[in-house]
Amino acid sequence: MKIHFIGIGGIGISGLAQYMHYKGHEVSGSDISDSIITKKLCDLGIKVTVPQSADAIDSQDLVIHSAIIRPDNPEILAAKEKGIEVLARREALLQILDTSKVYSVAGAHGKSTTTAILTAIMDGSAIIGAESKAFGSNVRYDETNDVMLFEADESDGSFINSNPHCAIVINAEPEHMEYYDYNYELFYDSYKTFINSASCRVLNAEDPFLSTLKDDVEAHWLYPSTDITNIEFVLINDEPHTRFNLKDMGLFDVWGFGKHIALDAALAILAANESMDIEEIRSKLLTFKGIKKRFDIVGAEIDSVIIDDYGHHPTEIRATFESVKEYAQLKGFDKITAIWQPHKYSRTIDNLEEFIKCFEGAEELIILPVWSAGEAPRDIDFKESFKNYNLTMADNIQRANNNITVIKDKETLKTLDKGLIIGFGAGDITYQIRGTA
Repeated sequence: MKIHFIGIGGIGISGLAQYMHYKGHEVSGSDISDSIITKKLCDLGIKVTVPQSADAIDSQDLVIHSAIIRPDNPEILAAKEKGIEVLARREALLQILDTSKVYSVAGAHGKSTTTAILTAIMDGSAIIGAESKAFGSNVRYDETNDVMLFEADESDGSFINSNPHCAIVINAEPEHMEYYDYNYELFYDSYKTFINSASCRVLNAEDPFLSTLKDDVEAHWLYPSTDITNIEFVLINDEPHTRFNLKDMGLFDVWGFGKHIALDAALAILAANESMDIEEIRSKLLTFKGIKKRFDIVGAEIDSVIIDDYGHHPTEIRATFESVKEYAQLKGFDKITAIWQPHKYSRTIDNLEEFIKCFEGAEELIILPVWSAGEAPRDIDFKESFKNYNLTMADNIQRANNNITVIKDKETLKTLDKGLIIGFGAGDITYQIRGTA
């Protein structure tokens, strides 16, 4: 087939595009601007049109678009005019994954990490919402079997269409509620539909919502507070690792710091144990090396470490920040500087009280302008809300060697060159803190 992907620069759509390319389809795509992702796609031989244009639509058999693409997009209009089938990503999943044995990972937080850990343990193809450091991509193609290790997305309801053989749910915390019209019953019913559509289920028994299903759903239930024991945070070759015991299965080491890492790994282990020997799982778990933008150590010197983290929800930030404190202690750093780029006005306002608590323990907090993700600007009084922190409001940061320069009104406010420096956000802070902006 000839398949065109609108919004191909997004991590989710790019994953589907790469996978279909590897399966032998003729793939093209478009986006509003060039990016690292679009460059990688071009390097694979995928034609990418920038910016989007009706001219990109010619003789394709199918057009697939991301959730944020509007119905009046010129490429959608051109495709419909030519009689070409047009599907949203969530609709396209029914066709793309229909012949795979899918291990589908869902939840508000931890999806990418859990899917990447599962990818380290199990053979098969994979589509992840972040780049696995083990193979330098968010997609792995394995034509030798039909297993698909898939990060499922609840933000547009598409996880329901992921054809799960095994449904792995880390948590079901309400998020992306705008898609569900802030209807909590609709939100939770979507999770029920996802879980009930799978023959194998691995679920967190201590999640407030999932725990209500225990009497009705047959599953491999994980009780983190009792099943995961003897958690230790250790440095192996100066890399962060979490060591823990799981049920009666023995001791495991996994890359990363934090109780949430142990939880993610435990769920992946239980899912893999359906078809794999536990000793093979224990060994393969050691090949997990983390994922890009999740506790991603992007600079390390004797007296400073720079970390890039994708955390953009208070639950994620709080969990990572606890890990940061452990890492700083083991490294002997007494100063932690947090740089936060809020992601979306709606998310920031809806969760402001929780965001205020996230950074407790930071010697200094630097807040960058909100990354709007297309939302209209709204007033947020950060200075008042975060007045109890050692706060700096800045426009951007610049990276040179292992130093971070903080800039406001095009003037340097300060230079950060000591201790642990961590950036949080899902916007372009990742490029700023890496020095590639």
